[in-house]
Amino acid sequence: MSSFESLKLSEPVMKALASMGFEESTQIQDYTIPLALAGKDVIGQAPTGTGKTAAFGIPMIEICDDSPSIQAIVITPTRELAIQVSEELNKIGQFKGIRALPIYGGQEYKWQMKGLREKPQIIVATPGRLMDHLIKQKSIKGSDVKMLVLDEADEMLDMGFIDDIYTVMEKLPAERQTLLFSATMSPQIKKIAVELMNKPHIVGQEAKKVKAPAISQHYVEVHEYDKFDALCRILDTQGPELSIVFVRTKIRVDELQEGLVRRGYSAVGLHGDMDQQKRTNIIKQFKNGNTQVLVATDVAARGLDISDVTHVFNFDIPRDPESYVHRIGRTGRAGKSGMSITFVTYREIKLFKLIEQVSGKRMERMEVPTLEEAVEEQQRQVIDSIREVAYGEDALKYSRLAEILLNDNDSVTIVSAVLKLLIKEPDKTPVVLTEDKKGGKKGGFRRPRK
Repeated sequence: MSSFESLKLSEPVMKALASMGFEESTQIQDYTIPLALAGKDVIGQAPTGTGKTAAFGIPMIEICDDSPSIQAIVITPTRELAIQVSEELNKIGQFKGIRALPIYGGQEYKWQMKGLREKPQIIVATPGRLMDHLIKQKSIKGSDVKMLVLDEADEMLDMGFIDDIYTVMEKLPAERQTLLFSATMSPQIKKIAVELMNKPHIVGQEAKKVKAPAISQHYVEVHEYDKFDALCRILDTQGPELSIVFVRTKIRVDELQEGLVRRGYSAVGLHGDMDQQKRTNIIKQFKNGNTQVLVATDVAARGLDISDVTHVFNFDIPRDPESYVHRIGRTGRAGKSGMSITFVTYREIKLFKLIEQVSGKRMERMEVPTLEEAVEEQQRQVIDSIREVAYGEDALKYSRLAEILLNDNDSVTIVSAVLKLLIKEPDKTPVVLTEDKKGGKKGGFRRPRK
């Protein structure tokens, strides 16, 4: 690492970096920034968490001026990442008058049109929505674009965005500067480099071994369309006190939280589009134990510090090993035990193996409980709870009520009624989630026997 002073950045950018608490540059920033400032095309091999947003964001802000035209475009695989990147670019550009606007699918066009009318200099977009604005709506002009960045290019290729990327790049000036960032250097990435970039300089920061917390780590092999029922059965058998369920997108947060509530679970959702007051109220509700399940995206979960989380579920597998370690670190805090359970679909096996390799931890395979096993475990938990309370001092306070009930009914009838009230019967309410394009709909693992 070195000081940003050695990179000879402008005063407004240095002031912004100071306000953001940046003091030393990371390796990928040291490699990328001088090349990008010199107008070179760059391929950066960099996993999430290495400072790559600032690596391209700093030179991007430096080459832009405050004129009302779109001068740079960043393409990201997901809306969550588009929001995150635009927030950081706006911080870097705050004293130079450079603004970034996130554009992504699922957001109403009227808000995006309103944002475009305010003349941002940078667009951060998902491929499909960017192509729509460039070609169909013609609401984004690419003629003044000086720099294009493909962020997490390997993710976009895995999600089937390659044709959209080619189409977008054809609509931009040929003399533009292109920066591409990817955690891996696949043949497809190299193909893009040859066909769409100008003699790119390749710089890299290999994924370092990251130490996973000392908690119990498991994985479940599951089809995308079986994930929700699998989660419900594990919740029923594990009976977590507080659990966080991580998903990739905002819409998955809303749908999964609503589905869990329909099935009778106490669940709240947290994502990046919520205002601060709502976010604070949801976290307080979860922290106080008033709800047992928090469904969240990585972006929304940043800064959470809740010591009593017993389980973390990776409902959607994280994009990189660093995110995995960050997620599961939400449990097993303050010396307490914790468990993480990662759902893996057929298409995610390579990513799953990479997470194991980089974290240096083999996860233990877990079978999804059958419906019968879930029911039996629910019954056992309730009986154990009744026995525990029965031997406590407070139980005697209710002896008079018990005598009244037993005067009119036999003991077996009374106990049966109590068990019926306490035991959560399996709920088969249909729940459909918007398909996670990185999940496994085709092919997949063999369905386990019931």
